[in-house]
Amino acid sequence: MPSPSRLPTCFAVKTGHTFLFDCGEGAQRQMMKYTISYAKVKAIFFSHLHADHILGIFGLVQSLNLAGRKDELLLFGPKGLKEVVGSVLSTRFLRPDFPIRFTEVSSAKKVYEDALVKVSSFKVRHNVDALGYVLEEQPIHKFYEEKAKGLGIRGRLFREIQEKGFVTVNGKKITLEEVTFLKEGKRLVYSGDTLPCSSTEKAAHEADVLIHESTFSETDVKQAKLKFHSTARQAAELAKKAKAKKLVLVHFSNRYSDLQVLLKEAQEVFPETELAEEGKELLI
Repeated sequence: MPSPSRLPTCFAVKTGHTFLFDCGEGAQRQMMKYTISYAKVKAIFFSHLHADHILGIFGLVQSLNLAGRKDELLLFGPKGLKEVVGSVLSTRFLRPDFPIRFTEVSSAKKVYEDALVKVSSFKVRHNVDALGYVLEEQPIHKFYEEKAKGLGIRGRLFREIQEKGFVTVNGKKITLEEVTFLKEGKRLVYSGDTLPCSSTEKAAHEADVLIHESTFSETDVKQAKLKFHSTARQAAELAKKAKAKKLVLVHFSNRYSDLQVLLKEAQEVFPETELAEEGKELLI
């Protein structure tokens, strides 16, 4: 449920393009408020089709339409996404003037890739068909600077060797592989709504950030199981098992007026935990 201080789940990742994971009510207004350009949204990854995770798409699309968007918007989610969202956006008064491409995901797989990032899905345990996502930077070439400079690579030659794969210095050909190594990109994992499950633990192994739902506290663990949600402690236990570097708790029940209860519960198990808050930014 929305509250005076919180709106339903939606978070943005800025890396080249802007990507949204879920799209709760008022998403575009939140982006305006916190100076994230909603016009630059390339793709939206829906974890499942419950209303609190999808209702924001309709307002966002209308705002994009009024702003004159022409670029295609990519929407990813479980089976039924096109029926639910597409049927509304196909009506006469809500149909956008820009293309929307729907991709329905039924299994763990890579769903998106560009020069900078790739996004993969995995199945989670909720009371409807539901997904989690992994966003991972592409590996990048990092220079052995002393070796490169020792071979005469300086100034513009650093750019040239990255573009061509080699340069010639004093008659000698030097390849990119000789003076660089591949550095793995940062990895962010989003659980969506779920009970604790092995697929999330596997996806989050040594992740830089795990964003995991924590709808309930441990005092309401029976309710969490009944509703197919997690407690803050369960999220922390999973992060610890997965050896994640940081845990961010999201998706809080309105029964908790003081979210510090959830934070304390998780930090007792996994100290590198923080709460997702309106407008919070993380540099990964």
